[in-house]
Amino acid sequence: MAAIKVGIAGLGTIGKVIARKLAANDVPGVALDCVAVRDPTRAQEFLDGIGSRANIYAIESLAREADLVIECAPAAAFTEIAVPVLSTGTSFMAISAGQLLERPELIALAKESGAQIIVPTGALIGLDAVTAAAEGEIHSVAMITRKPVKGLLGAPYLERRGIDIVGITEPVRIFQGSAREAARGFPENVNVVAALALAGIGPDRTTIEIWADPALTRNVHRVVVESDSASFEMSIQNIPSENPKTGRITALSVLAALRKLRAPLRVGT
Repeated sequence: MAAIKVGIAGLGTIGKVIARKLAANDVPGVALDCVAVRDPTRAQEFLDGIGSRANIYAIESLAREADLVIECAPAAAFTEIAVPVLSTGTSFMAISAGQLLERPELIALAKESGAQIIVPTGALIGLDAVTAAAEGEIHSVAMITRKPVKGLLGAPYLERRGIDIVGITEPVRIFQGSAREAARGFPENVNVVAALALAGIGPDRTTIEIWADPALTRNVHRVVVESDSASFEMSIQNIPSENPKTGRITALSVLAALRKLRAPLRVGT
């Protein structure tokens, strides 16, 4: 069986981790075929350094050449990546899942073209349980996220309101509201709640509190779900990557999702 040709859009912290693993043939049945980046010169240096012969394309060519495109770019570039990929019917793995809450037309585009949008579990835990509960009736989904201060700096929600958290000395709740509002105000920080909302009862009924905590060194997420089939709580403490807005486990979650594509044994819903 031919290997699945993967294209990576963006070679930041997450994209580089995935590219290294695929270039080393660590995921059977999946191969790094091409990348799309803003700086081809730096990308070529990186690819040469990991021993990859992947081509560097514009996003339109990436969409045509790859079997699956993984979006690893800043949230602001999400639409310019997603539209050409989904228009060609190519499978699309979305890391910036919060953008799907703002652009539901992309899901409609995937349906029309025959593409599939894949949202990996990312930095959260237990989405299998949430999707299973959603087959019945979920009454409520509530999430509390606590992050180190530097993992929240630059969020549009804080900048629009002039909220300065640089000098705080104790935990401060900086947001309380729906998953949709959180994804809009913190597009680089809480993609986890978007994935949770998409798996469960949607972005308007899923609620979240976001706390900035100067004492933390990890990103902490706690989820409480009440449904007609089960009541459960989930919590995880993620070690930040080189990018303080992203946990190390995010890239590993993508690799786990890729491994399932051709695995002889697939565990989990």
